[in-house]
Amino acid sequence: MSFTERTYLPRSERRDYELSNSRERKRDSETKSVDDDDEDVEITYIPKRVRETQAQARIAQFQSQQSVSAATQARLRREEEERRRREEEEAKLLNPDEGKTLVEINQEILQERGGQAKTEEELLAEEEAQLLRHLTKDRAPLLGRKQAAGAVERQQERMKTSWRPARSVRKMTEEEARKIREKYRIAVDGVDIPPPIKKFALMSLPDAILDALQDRGIVAPTPIQIQGLPVALSGRDMIGIAFTGSGKTLVFTLPMIMFALEAEVMNPLRRGEGPVGFCLVPSRELAGQIHGIAKHFATYLARDKFPQLNILLAIGGVDMGEQFRAIPRESGVHVVIATPGRIVDLLTKKRINFNRCIYMAMDEADRLIDLTFESEVRTILDHFTGPRQTVLFSATMPKKIQEFALSALVDPIVVNVGRAGAANLDVIQEVEYVKPEAKIRYLLECLQKTAPPVLIFAANQTAVDDIQEYLMLHNVDVCAVHGGMDQRDRLQAIEDFKNGRKDVLVATDVASKGLDFADIQHVINYDMPKEIEDYVHRIGRTGRNGKTGVATSFVNRDCSETFLLDLKHLLKEANQKIPPVLQALDDGSTSNSIAVDGINGCAYCGGLGHRVMTCPKLRQVNASKLKSSSYDRIESNM
Repeated sequence: MSFTERTYLPRSERRDYELSNSRERKRDSETKSVDDDDEDVEITYIPKRVRETQAQARIAQFQSQQSVSAATQARLRREEEERRRREEEEAKLLNPDEGKTLVEINQEILQERGGQAKTEEELLAEEEAQLLRHLTKDRAPLLGRKQAAGAVERQQERMKTSWRPARSVRKMTEEEARKIREKYRIAVDGVDIPPPIKKFALMSLPDAILDALQDRGIVAPTPIQIQGLPVALSGRDMIGIAFTGSGKTLVFTLPMIMFALEAEVMNPLRRGEGPVGFCLVPSRELAGQIHGIAKHFATYLARDKFPQLNILLAIGGVDMGEQFRAIPRESGVHVVIATPGRIVDLLTKKRINFNRCIYMAMDEADRLIDLTFESEVRTILDHFTGPRQTVLFSATMPKKIQEFALSALVDPIVVNVGRAGAANLDVIQEVEYVKPEAKIRYLLECLQKTAPPVLIFAANQTAVDDIQEYLMLHNVDVCAVHGGMDQRDRLQAIEDFKNGRKDVLVATDVASKGLDFADIQHVINYDMPKEIEDYVHRIGRTGRNGKTGVATSFVNRDCSETFLLDLKHLLKEANQKIPPVLQALDDGSTSNSIAVDGINGCAYCGGLGHRVMTCPKLRQVNASKLKSSSYDRIESNM
């Protein structure tokens, strides 16, 4: 019966059918196992004794093979060990220090020389110094691109001026000059340094300039002016470093006016010529302030029958057509105060030129020659066609920024009053722990500490607007300044605050550097900055011109530990009260650290609470470089 027919069978017949099928399958399997490949296989019986003898022979053969294999493996291991030993001996001959730590290598060298081994801290300092040298080496000198490429000859000689101080100054001995510098804590570095001058009357300035100084309440020069003005007026390139509110602006503005006046007297500027003096600053508000000071001197000179000097303010957000229309058509521009973007635009469009420019000043120079504006500065330097005098000023200029700046100067003099980046000792610094959600309510209480005017710093535009609205709801006369505002509104707010029409100014860091507000009693850091140098600039808006001010700062968990450590050491340096929240911070990594290049703390940014290896500013710079190089690679592959 076929399987495919699927005929139904009763249960009794199905049992017989399955039984017969199973017998057939068993028979077929027995036949297949015995009769494979259609050949008969003879099965021979082997006695038990023979089987045991064969098994013993197989065991003996296996053991013999195992012993031969073990001997072979042992021989191979000995050969491998011998090969490794020879390689290690050869490597040691070629490089005897391989595999050793720096400490072990240093100890062996010093033991051979009979000296003492260096500590891990000393080795770390050497590593940091090497890193700093590498960072400086990586950056091309601060020159125009044409000069750097060798297409234009680099200036090699100092500028010469006709300025001569009073006879008593010229007769001053080096010992007398040294005593004056020690008295006013003035540190100088360079050759052929002009003597310091303690009185404006001995600086051979016109009576109109002396009247202008007296009108602004400036009777005697400050320490930076005592040494900085003679250096700048004598035509020397210089770097000037002094704390905020010390009178640095006058040191570079007054020589700029004097050189422009001399050029106009000797060879009057015609239309399309100029400037003779140029000042570059990083922010619009600072440019406006310096423009006002320069105009003040020019006005007094014109009253005293000297030629009229035309001062041009070149900043973004302002119609340059109006600025140029204010200058007489038959005359040129004597002095330009500008921000980087606008001056590059004017030079590119040939609205002005530097054919007669012999003097260039940079205020807040550390920010200008850092990566932020370095490209614009190199473009500006490309437009100089003749020799010039260059002066750089800032309150915070770390050592490595100074070294980079020196590459743009000719036989420069460094004038330093106090430590670069140190806080103004006339400012009482109060640091308080305030939770983020409680800051806005505590702000009203802080405003009661002093009488107005008060300056409040916030982190961003949104925070500035929120604070302004909150204070207005509580009947506080307040105005605001931030980068998102129209330039006219920013200038109006600053004017209202300076003239006393507003008691409180809320601002971002656009108001932190260089701006001179008279008689500010109190600075409040509602949001702390990310870098300690910005903190120094902020609190420097008070305690100016020898007056005392108060700075209140809110700290909380939003502040980085690196910044808080820098703040702790800054307070300690200024003999200020250190709050418990800062006292609790562990600063063992820097308290006993060895100075790098003679600098304690970070030699890259000037922070006292961290080292170069953990510098947040250096990390930011490296990240910016990496991002820029990534963009360049993407564009080159498109």
